[in-house]
Amino acid sequence: MSKKTYRVRNWKDYNRSLVQRGSLTLWVSEDALQNWHVHDNPRQRGRPQEYSDQAILCALSLKAVYHLTFRGVQGFLGSLLEILKTNLKAPNYTLMCKRQKHLRVDLPKGLRNGEGLHIVIDSTGLKVFGEGEWKVRQHGYVTKRLWRKLHLAINSKTKMIEASELTELKVQDCKGFSCLLDAIEDPIEVAIGDGAYDRFSCYEVIERRGGFGIFPPQHNAVTSDERRINKKKASAGAVTKRDEAIKGIRSLGRKDWKHQIGYHRRSLAETGMFRVKTILGRRLSSHNLENQVVESRIWCSVLNTMTLQGMPETVAI
Repeated sequence: MSKKTYRVRNWKDYNRSLVQRGSLTLWVSEDALQNWHVHDNPRQRGRPQEYSDQAILCALSLKAVYHLTFRGVQGFLGSLLEILKTNLKAPNYTLMCKRQKHLRVDLPKGLRNGEGLHIVIDSTGLKVFGEGEWKVRQHGYVTKRLWRKLHLAINSKTKMIEASELTELKVQDCKGFSCLLDAIEDPIEVAIGDGAYDRFSCYEVIERRGGFGIFPPQHNAVTSDERRINKKKASAGAVTKRDEAIKGIRSLGRKDWKHQIGYHRRSLAETGMFRVKTILGRRLSSHNLENQVVESRIWCSVLNTMTLQGMPETVAI
């Protein structure tokens, strides 16, 4: 069967949203300028804060959108405030780096209709530092290469990132799955992941949230009745759900089972990963894990802000 082609139905609105993504007024809002400084510092030891968290977040968002360094952000934001003829000053680049570690970043949310969320989950690697790809190809593995793993939970209907988690590379996807679901407060109806999430622990986590998990078992998977020894200690509901998936694949075939159960919506997670790496980059600029977690969180916040401006509506032709 030939691959389907799609056409964008709302190209005029989507084109306007693409233009709006580059607008400075989108990233430096009037609300941020009004709350640029801290006016009510709590009584505590040390020098009181001069710039609010909103000002630091505004600066770091500009850094992510326009791919600037910390010094570049200071110069860019300082010149922008001069053009606006305000009495505000840009925070120092060292201050932005220090404040980033303790910054709280809330992901923008779209409108809720009260229904349960349909989320798709996946993970990808982000490079931190190390030798280039050419040297690795020529001479093999380099010990100083460092990667982090970004876990994302994306709403399959709105394309919004509902939760994100940045971990070390050795952390398995099934462990990141529970962290993502714990970060989502709204009810979850369906969670879809690839074969890496085919674990009883993932079935148990989504079962406690009252939802349904879709995780394709591996090709040599057996049911609980066929497993005579070394039975896994899991809840009865998790064992039943996985047995149903295995039996469904055996009766329908893996391809038809995926089509019937709606597994192919998981490709939206890969699309979300592609958007992160294409728009914001493939490597983190921070050098410690705490700052890297906040940096990846800012990336997700920026991507959600772009999504709220408008997304394409496609139809198969």
